[in-house]
Amino acid sequence: MKPAETTASDMPQGGWVDRMPETLRPYLRLARLDRPIGTWLLLFPCWWGLVLASPGLGAPRHLILLAALFAIGALVMRGAGCTFNDIIDRDIDAKVARTAQRPIPSGAVSPGQAALFLGLQLAIGLAVLLSFNLFTVALGVSSLLLVAAYPFMKRITYWPQAWLGLTFNWGALLGFAAVAGELQSSALLLYAAGFFWTLGYDTIYAHQDKADDLIAGVKSLALKLGDDTRPWLIGFYGVAAALMAAAGAAAGLGWPFYALLALAFAQLLWQALTAALDDPTDCLAKFRANRLFGWLVLAALIAGQAWPTATGP
Repeated sequence: MKPAETTASDMPQGGWVDRMPETLRPYLRLARLDRPIGTWLLLFPCWWGLVLASPGLGAPRHLILLAALFAIGALVMRGAGCTFNDIIDRDIDAKVARTAQRPIPSGAVSPGQAALFLGLQLAIGLAVLLSFNLFTVALGVSSLLLVAAYPFMKRITYWPQAWLGLTFNWGALLGFAAVAGELQSSALLLYAAGFFWTLGYDTIYAHQDKADDLIAGVKSLALKLGDDTRPWLIGFYGVAAALMAAAGAAAGLGWPFYALLALAFAQLLWQALTAALDDPTDCLAKFRANRLFGWLVLAALIAGQAWPTATGP
């Protein structure tokens, strides 16, 4: 396979999107289908919540069906979020070499066309949401407030990563509610753990954009923390792991959960200790490495449910 070309743009070149019909390419790029890591980061909390709410992993066929529905939902809602973000940020994106060739600032798609595409993605997402119980539907609709506000956070605070954490980990609550029909303390602890996880990985991501953010006049934790970022990363990730352990204890998970969680935390520490924060290429690689962390936590939850504690629920 021919390797993707490297350009000033943040859009991969020479990949599968470039082999699709020309009229589709701008919309595939609007939805970031050529960059799946964002979908994984949105999806994993959903799957974590599903497993956390499933003592003994009962009704596996139902769990697999729910997991598939959440995968579809994560794909389209991540695309919808990116499309909305690009509509809002089109003037900022046009000023920065990394983003100037995105579909809207480059003129490949008009804001009106992007809005119609956004509506289509939201309609698919709503169809998926309506397949769940009423409590989950209400919980999902309420998350739209977080999604709608996110693009504006980098204009008003140096902590937009915190808002992303609140938004991207809502799936932990949705996944739990889809099985249990309610929220319990373990779900809230898992959501809080995801929040701190996101603070870590998105701060690493933001370090690759420091120069561009200064040009565009927007804020981030990378700019706020600067040379002091690394101890903050260790702290964010440490709190995330502690809260995940607390979620497992609240759910009565067995010892294999904690063994695999320790391995997952080691992967986070590797990110925090080795990230070259002035090297955009390495920052992106460390950011993408969070897919492995997501799989490790999912494996930990499954193992913990398969071998629950004697006193667990």
